[in-house]
Amino acid sequence: MIFRILFAWVLFCFFQLLPSQVIEPGAWQISDYLPMLKEKKVGLVANHTSVVKDAHLLDTLLSLKIDVSRVFAPEHGFRGETEAGERVKNEVDAKTGIKVVSLYGRHYKPTKQDMDKLDIVVFDIQDVGVRCYTYLSTLHYVMEACARYNKQLIVLDRPNPNSFYVDGPVLELKYKSFVGLHPVPLVYGMTIGEYAMMINGEGWLPEALKCQLTVVPCKNYTHADKYILPIKPSPNLPNMQAIYLYPSLVLFEGTCFNVGRGTDFPFQTYGHPQFELKNFSYTPRCKKGTMTLHCDTLCYGEDLRNVSCKGFTLDYVINAYNRYPYKQEFFNRFFANLTGNTWVKEQVVNGKEVSEIQKMWKKDLVFFKDSVRVKYLIYK
Repeated sequence: MIFRILFAWVLFCFFQLLPSQVIEPGAWQISDYLPMLKEKKVGLVANHTSVVKDAHLLDTLLSLKIDVSRVFAPEHGFRGETEAGERVKNEVDAKTGIKVVSLYGRHYKPTKQDMDKLDIVVFDIQDVGVRCYTYLSTLHYVMEACARYNKQLIVLDRPNPNSFYVDGPVLELKYKSFVGLHPVPLVYGMTIGEYAMMINGEGWLPEALKCQLTVVPCKNYTHADKYILPIKPSPNLPNMQAIYLYPSLVLFEGTCFNVGRGTDFPFQTYGHPQFELKNFSYTPRCKKGTMTLHCDTLCYGEDLRNVSCKGFTLDYVINAYNRYPYKQEFFNRFFANLTGNTWVKEQVVNGKEVSEIQKMWKKDLVFFKDSVRVKYLIYK
């Protein structure tokens, strides 16, 4: 009996030491999508995160003799170097000579002229799982263009680093904008491939359009996995701490507070020159094209670089509002676009506790999780 117990324990320890299966994004599953691209003129929606192991997807496809005729670039550009809110210009990729069309410049949506000479479009961009992150809106407009001009769309799925929970208010459609087009919670707990299926399935494209959609899934991935991004998804999300804090701190973009832009730790702090909390200070520096509040001005705030991130919270916004002396100038109009409503602001102004505000979005959140999201999940 003792021998059996000892043997079982040795086996358990052995399997614990074995390397876990590597999560493989959809882009890595080349044999699954390459046949669909053969002898086709391909449009590629991509940025610096669109990699196949150590090579960019564009370079990979060209090496496999795929005719990539055009690249479409989202916010931050094809190489991911453009700052938030800065217009992305059309260009020619210096390495390949392929034309890059900006979807964050003169127009957000591919035009008929952009699409005319294409047979199929491939979308491969790393998302972070927060409604106001604009790659989702780029996905929506690419799907609309593909549906309108009768082009097939292949979405190469990627893990969502914030997909292990679902939380926050559901957007009311009268507040939709490029930072939120759909009635989903702030943190929706889906991969970008699942989200594309939801856009199609829920009829969120205009004029009852349906996109001819194929999703190439990830391998060895579940929504419970804490996926560590190998490449920062945008200039101001440099590490996992910023990515985990982003759902909570992005709301400061709708206030007069700096959220760490212009520092080496964006989305890991918040502050203001007149903030009453004085135990931490920093000075944001301006860069060309940046959306930096309080440039070259000493800000007082809270250092969140080492806090434990357990999910979305309103605690930081409420703390900042309560300890800021000029209440009437705290919020701006953008706050309603980020929260997807006006009542979160009203509840904060009225001094409500976080738990009271959470109750107001609970019903819509449960409906989304149990009646909408569940229909499109590819992963457990």
